[in-house]
Amino acid sequence: MYNHQLDTFLKVADMGSFSKAATDLYISPTAVIKQMNLLEANLGVTLFNRTHRGLSLTAAGQSLYDDARHIIQFCGEAAERARQADAATRHVIRVGSSPMTPSTFLTALWPRVLKKCPGATIKLVTFENTPENARRILANLGEDIDIVAGAYDEAFLQSRGCAALELSREPLRAIMSAAHPLAAKESLTLDDLKGQKLLVIQRGWNRETDQLIDEVRASDQAIEIEEFPFINLDILNRCEESSEILVGIDPWQDAHPLMVSKPVAWDYALPFGILHAPQPSAHVQELLQAVEQVTTAS
Repeated sequence: MYNHQLDTFLKVADMGSFSKAATDLYISPTAVIKQMNLLEANLGVTLFNRTHRGLSLTAAGQSLYDDARHIIQFCGEAAERARQADAATRHVIRVGSSPMTPSTFLTALWPRVLKKCPGATIKLVTFENTPENARRILANLGEDIDIVAGAYDEAFLQSRGCAALELSREPLRAIMSAAHPLAAKESLTLDDLKGQKLLVIQRGWNRETDQLIDEVRASDQAIEIEEFPFINLDILNRCEESSEILVGIDPWQDAHPLMVSKPVAWDYALPFGILHAPQPSAHVQELLQAVEQVTTAS
């Protein structure tokens, strides 16, 4: 917006020394002198009286000094007004992102969505994946974060106070370390899981996982189930470091490079999609409609 040599000029004028200004600006005195010489050459005036006692401003230098701060402030305000005007024509959608709630679900959709929402743009908002944060974010979608991807069921949405647009149904799979003996198999059966420990999110989180827990425990197979309260990287690290197997969906496995996901001969899948406020803003509603249209057409 403005010649940034003005910043250096003000610093030199205030400190009365090229070397002191250079120290304060973390550049070399030679660089400061070069900038001032270029500024003087571009303006066609001499800005400093250079004497053995130091520097002082010439009449031209004093005139520029009086105006420079106003120039810098005005340019900053002009840039901010331009950014605000640009933002008014764009629809910024704030997408929550964490290792267990990745934003990659938009990657394949975005080129087609953008054709239907030409003013839309995405701002990623990262957050720490904790139970407290998850509940707070979902209960307040539309404030700091507009949308976030995740698995859910109707009871989950009701308890968290949010709504969802389904993108897919993600099969429940066996997620394990790539070094696990079962990782070499293409798919698994309950018989393959005999003697294994399965980690499953605790009862009440999702109807599908509840039913899976009931089926496995009612089977004649010697399969141990441990319920855990919340999915995060600690669970994936635990499985990678042990022979335990996580029951989960592919987006979770993608969060850890040394984990693999295997289909199992059971019929359970979780709704997965875009979680949003029950009454989203007009911009978010427009995005959701575009996503729904492009996914329906696929």
